[in-house]
Amino acid sequence: MPIDMRGICPLLQVFDMPTSIRFYRDVLGFEVFSTSPPRSPDDVDWCWLKLNGTELMLNTRYEFDSRPPAPDPALIAAHDDTCLYIGCPGVDAAWQHLVAQGLPLAPPKVAPYGMKQLYLQDPDGYNLCFQCAA
Repeated sequence: MPIDMRGICPLLQVFDMPTSIRFYRDVLGFEVFSTSPPRSPDDVDWCWLKLNGTELMLNTRYEFDSRPPAPDPALIAAHDDTCLYIGCPGVDAAWQHLVAQGLPLAPPKVAPYGMKQLYLQDPDGYNLCFQCAA
């Protein structure tokens, strides 16, 4: 008998939590569902985001008092093999919304296996793909 699973909620390690929260909340439209105790608005160590059944958690890569002044380029490059594929029936509308938000994105394309896909990166270099059947 298979395990009765009800969803998946990835956890991403981020360099700058306020920047990441603003991207996922203000640009992509996620709701901040829960957080660790805040030091100031959006400055938390952990948060749980939700949008239409899609869930994502963010956690700071560094403790507050030990964060380096800039992200490690090697860590960002290492994220190139990570992609979150997100079901999105309105891929073209998502592209228009994100371009209006100032993101310089190529239009969605149809992959050889029949999925219309829009790729972008979050502030930490994680790949996101909004997709639907073409």
